[in-house]
Amino acid sequence: MTTRPTTVRYRALAWLTLVAALCYLCRNAPGVAESTIRQDLNLTLQQSGWFMGAFFWTYAVLQVPSGWFSQRYGTRISLTIFAVVWSMAAFGIGVAPGFGLLIVAQLAMGVAQAGIFPASCNSIGHWMPISQRSKACGIITAGMQVGAIVASGLTGVLMSPLGWRWVFIVFSLPGILWAIWFYQRFRDRPEQVSEVNENELALIHFGRDRDNSNCETAASERSVWLAHAANPAIWLLCAQQACRAGGYMFFASWFPTFLQKTRGVSVADSGYLQSVVLAGTLTGSILGGMLTDWIWQRTGSLRLSRSGVGAASMGVCTLLILGSWFVESITLAVILMALGALFAAIAGPCAFAATIDIGGTRVPQVFGLMNMSGNLATAACPVLVGKLFEVTANWNLVLLIFAGVYFVCTVCWLFVNPERELRKMAVGPVVTDDRTAECQSAVASEFESSA
Repeated sequence: MTTRPTTVRYRALAWLTLVAALCYLCRNAPGVAESTIRQDLNLTLQQSGWFMGAFFWTYAVLQVPSGWFSQRYGTRISLTIFAVVWSMAAFGIGVAPGFGLLIVAQLAMGVAQAGIFPASCNSIGHWMPISQRSKACGIITAGMQVGAIVASGLTGVLMSPLGWRWVFIVFSLPGILWAIWFYQRFRDRPEQVSEVNENELALIHFGRDRDNSNCETAASERSVWLAHAANPAIWLLCAQQACRAGGYMFFASWFPTFLQKTRGVSVADSGYLQSVVLAGTLTGSILGGMLTDWIWQRTGSLRLSRSGVGAASMGVCTLLILGSWFVESITLAVILMALGALFAAIAGPCAFAATIDIGGTRVPQVFGLMNMSGNLATAACPVLVGKLFEVTANWNLVLLIFAGVYFVCTVCWLFVNPERELRKMAVGPVVTDDRTAECQSAVASEFESSA
């Protein structure tokens, strides 16, 4: 009787999902507390703007260096350090006497959180089989949204009894506790964990090289990066990420004001309707991972399951956002935009998985490059949209612009080919030893249960 694979990989996924939620808890809390902090510390609107935006600049610029750090020292050490530093940054916001320390704390938080997702993406590549990578990426992405939603609700609730300073001090504690526990329990590769049985190990490696860790050892660092730079798929991934991130940031920043100006919605109702759209993003993140893996399991095609799903979902998103421009009903328009956000989020796990496929042994750096592109767009989007409103005074125009941005994203996905780089990087035989042959029935059963 064949022993079923153990499920230690899901424990590793739970660690990564939890850290995604915790980092978004600390990242999004300043937005909720901004007006109170500004009033208490006598900040100007311009200073408050710098305080809010400081995080994104270090977060974007340090994506690639932090990805290198994660690849060099491993996820276990990297995430432990990152979690401690961003927790200290949250504590720094809580005790800040004025504008200067607020900026330093936000810059430090951006530095620490820049490496979270490159490292997590790298660990997904080590811990999850190809058939479950997209679902795992979708779960981590959903963890981000859960953290953001909890920050929005919990910060406001706690500020009344505790005050904003104690809120940030309290928010700094879970990251420290997580880092201590994570360092003790997590390992970078499943081969390092005794609880992982042979069948789970074979399942994780099924359909890919036995060990691709040495596939670039003969190449210099410079030649590897030149090869990546010459790969158009990487630049297309960066472009689609910028398009999707810019669209998401519009919904996360200017969307309530947009509803107030174009639809006459109250401030309270605009906040509620914004949460409806963000819930679409949360749902799409989970559905995207499930759909991408389901298609790969049925077809075995990386291009169809990654590029196909990405292009189709962004194409539908484009049509939904464009359709909302023609609709007069507030309810119907918000439903269309929420569905548009849902379909845009479906492409998120595709981008994570394609990065793992294309990145070879440089997944953290390649993911960092892609995420840097997205976060530069995130930082620039509120400024550019505000300038557009100032110049044109036409708030409805933004929907047409973002429909066009999402269409560009669709085109980018059409030309992403994750299969080519995966084959080029392959240097060893596929796992076909006796152990793998003996657990084929368990592997097939696991694939079916994960569909």
